[in-house]
Amino acid sequence: VPGTVDAWWSAHQRYGKLPWKDVLLPVAELCEEGVPMPQLIAWYLERNMAGFDASSALIEENDNRKKVYAAIGRTPAVGEVFANPYLGRTLRLIAEGGRDAFYDGVIADHIERYFRRIGGWMTRADMAAHHTEWVEPIRTNYRGVDVYGLGPNTQGLSTNQILNVCEQFDLKGMGFQSAASIHHQAEAKRLAFEDRARWFADARFSATPVDWLNSKAYAAERARLIRPDRVMDRVFPGDAPTQGDTTYFSVADSDGMMVSWIQSNYRGMGSGLVADDGQGNPLGFMFQDRGELFALTDGHPNIYAPGKRPFHTIIPGFACKGGEPWMAFGVMGGGMQPQGQAQIIINMVDYGLDPQEAGDSPRWQHEGSSEPTGQPAEGVGTLFLETGVPAASKAQLEAMGWVLGGPNGGFGGYQNVVRQVNASGPWTYGAATEMRKDGIALAY
Repeated sequence: VPGTVDAWWSAHQRYGKLPWKDVLLPVAELCEEGVPMPQLIAWYLERNMAGFDASSALIEENDNRKKVYAAIGRTPAVGEVFANPYLGRTLRLIAEGGRDAFYDGVIADHIERYFRRIGGWMTRADMAAHHTEWVEPIRTNYRGVDVYGLGPNTQGLSTNQILNVCEQFDLKGMGFQSAASIHHQAEAKRLAFEDRARWFADARFSATPVDWLNSKAYAAERARLIRPDRVMDRVFPGDAPTQGDTTYFSVADSDGMMVSWIQSNYRGMGSGLVADDGQGNPLGFMFQDRGELFALTDGHPNIYAPGKRPFHTIIPGFACKGGEPWMAFGVMGGGMQPQGQAQIIINMVDYGLDPQEAGDSPRWQHEGSSEPTGQPAEGVGTLFLETGVPAASKAQLEAMGWVLGGPNGGFGGYQNVVRQVNASGPWTYGAATEMRKDGIALAY
């Protein structure tokens, strides 16, 4: 069941300052009038729609997605105006009727009829039963900075675990972009991701030992497994008592309220399925395919079950200093998210970089760890490095036993709003955006 609309509604009910209509109607107008297509989104649209076309025999219904995203027989080119009046109509219904219009009203009726027609199972009763949960974030302290994340069924705990292990080592003394620093960070990721594969699931169905996995004592145990001069041959989860289509934004206002927000359809724009109103008019949005991240192995904490949420990768980031808000930040990109979040924190805390420098710095990404779907690790995996990593560091990492890969486009998408306390005068905001994506930093 799509959760985004109820998340919008719940956040607005608790923290919203403008009338609900005033928030959604300008977006509906943009959908109807259209906007110029940016470069990266144009590339993704063309690529993903081609993927759906190649797999069209496996998808129950294909016409609606083409009406929405390829109305002229192809996806929009860079600079062409792309409009989605179907989504505009849906947003106007939600603006008028609130979240109930989506979950227990006319839109829910359309969705039920659509799935009945194509042989699916989602019903209006399923939609009406959905509700947003307010949860207490998990926290760790990294060299004086409180880092917050969401617990399972997300991977927010992985960011904390990477930082907890890295805190056991003098990364600053090792040197920025040195082989030793990258080696220890990547090994911390490998350790954290084995726990992710073993434990992370819907907490209502499986008890994840969050307190233990998030503890400094456990991090110290895990850190002792890292060899300073050689990659670990194999990594196992501790004993305890991947690529998606994601949007992240960070927003702050003049009163000091800061919001870190992420939402996603997952792989390749989602499932390919776009519901309609029964009259040939699509609703303008695609259903997600995050059910792909369930495991199908008996006994696995993340095994598929009715009413259960799958493990998922989307994690907003937040950090405080001295008990005061510091950063609302995030890094899009499936399994890259905790790796990228940890690198941003390390770049700023250990190496003293400002928010933009921290994001522009060359990144590493490790792939090949065990997955919560039951997929086993692939040896030591592959450590992908961006071109800015020094050649000497790359050579030393290879000598340590790392299998290196070059830039693969999977280094994430970063955005950040930072609250800056000044020695004299009021606090101010700073902002940083991703040079690898169609990001932008705006002040008003």
